[in-house]
Amino acid sequence: MKKTLLLVLVSISIALLIVRFSSKGLEIFLGIKEKSGLSILSQPSDATVFLDGQEVGKTPYEDKNLLVKDYVVKIEKDQSFWEGKVSLIAGTLVVVNRELSKELTTSAGEILTLRKGRGLTVISNPNSADVEVDNKPSGKTPLSVNVSSGEHNVSVSHPGYLKRNIRAMLPSEYNLVVSVDLAIAEADLTTITTPPITQTPQVLVKDTPTGFLRVRDKPSLSGKEIAQVKPGDTLILLEELPSWDRVRLPDGTEGYVSSVYVEKKNP
Repeated sequence: MKKTLLLVLVSISIALLIVRFSSKGLEIFLGIKEKSGLSILSQPSDATVFLDGQEVGKTPYEDKNLLVKDYVVKIEKDQSFWEGKVSLIAGTLVVVNRELSKELTTSAGEILTLRKGRGLTVISNPNSADVEVDNKPSGKTPLSVNVSSGEHNVSVSHPGYLKRNIRAMLPSEYNLVVSVDLAIAEADLTTITTPPITQTPQVLVKDTPTGFLRVRDKPSLSGKEIAQVKPGDTLILLEELPSWDRVRLPDGTEGYVSSVYVEKKNP
């Protein structure tokens, strides 16, 4: 019989659960696949939720019996919406909290994900946002902080953007990844000019000796690994540096990869 263990965490009045489902052995010998979960909240509430283009319910929405994979999530109400890719991790409940808007620049929210490891990882859009952990300045995004397990308050701010405050419980032996989108402050909307975007530059991950490519928090081999990508994966190119490229992953993670193992995609 499959055993489960639930650990409830708190984040912005929402729950982030660690769920220990079947082991890899059960998947191999009995055909029982590992499961994951997804919790979605929105402002306004009662928004329609779509997973991979299929309508599945209204916010607040929760399903703890999903396959471990990447999902395209869309939340929509009264012409206000958000859409993004969310990667579910085996045995955990990923939390999506969004403030819906008709304009991308005024949309804000965060995705909370637990991975095996330690500490706290904060990434943001826009990048280089100031981070405070428990009211203490901790640096700029992308940022990894070695904090102890327990409850923490994370504040993310950037000039010209509205500040976000996230409260979460960090369990032992896990790394909590907080991916934050900041909304432009209304007072600054009229001062920002945006050139028309004709094409989003992308790079393709090439074959590597290890079979994967490390994504680091700074453009150096001494940078901390914050994610891994596989040959054939497509990444958004944000900035080209000597020997390194700053990229954005499908789940919103931003970091640096060696330019030796990526190539620009043709238009």
